[in-house]
Amino acid sequence: MTSVIERLRGDGPKFSIEFFPPRDTADEAVLWKAIRELEPYDPAYMSITYGAGGSSRDGTVRSIARVATETTLVPMAHLTAVNHSVAELRNVIGWYASVGVRNILALRGDPPGDVYGEWIPHPEGLTYAEELVQLVRELGDFCVGVSAYTYGHPRSSDLETDTKYLVRKLRAGADFAIAQLFHDPEDFLRLRDRVAATGCDVPVLPGVMPLTTMRTLQTTIKLSGAPAPRKLLDRLEPLADDPKAFRAAGIDVTTELCEKLIAEGVPNLHFYTFNRSKATREVIARLGLVPARA
Repeated sequence: MTSVIERLRGDGPKFSIEFFPPRDTADEAVLWKAIRELEPYDPAYMSITYGAGGSSRDGTVRSIARVATETTLVPMAHLTAVNHSVAELRNVIGWYASVGVRNILALRGDPPGDVYGEWIPHPEGLTYAEELVQLVRELGDFCVGVSAYTYGHPRSSDLETDTKYLVRKLRAGADFAIAQLFHDPEDFLRLRDRVAATGCDVPVLPGVMPLTTMRTLQTTIKLSGAPAPRKLLDRLEPLADDPKAFRAAGIDVTTELCEKLIAEGVPNLHFYTFNRSKATREVIARLGLVPARA
């Protein structure tokens, strides 16, 4: 199984894609339509998220196994420590290995129901993401990623402290980090610079969500943990009642953000797809990232 870090090597920028696990048969059909539509574009890797408290674990495990066995894509499975004992985590990691999945995004995870709520570790589980990184590393030849926060984790007191803990995760054995959503390319580049200033050379990759509706803009703001800049709101909010115009402007904004990141040498753009492919395909086409055979 090819690793994520192997796929990031080489000339030119690349992109990757992220999906949610299906809740039912109808969701599964939507998910697989998007996967099949994006497969010919040869993303560096694809991932499927893992619900809070393991609530969508079965859907993640089933779907990622199918990707590993039925597609040409390089799969990466998410894994969180929420509500899991170490024994349960070992079981999931072993199951991933048994179906050929060797790339894992190791996350502590958020408290179920309230991402800002009190973190209560499982009595037989783990407390920190770096412990999960170490566990995955102990259990096999995995390529391991972690999360990063462009504006700092909600529980970090300041960016210096946040960077310290991110670097600890990376030095615990992670091969790369994926940054949560952000509004301006300079915000992400400052995160990258903070990590590099510590002497850590592990790649930090940006998470990107195509802005196609007011809802996706609001989701980006919520997930980033930071208010959107006035210049972005001034560009998009006047189009709130014109879905077609909003979508066109949103795709322009997303493409411009990606162009600036590529110009700064960012090796991979990680797209959050919402289990749809059209917007992502449009952006990567504009960026010239479509392989000749697609």
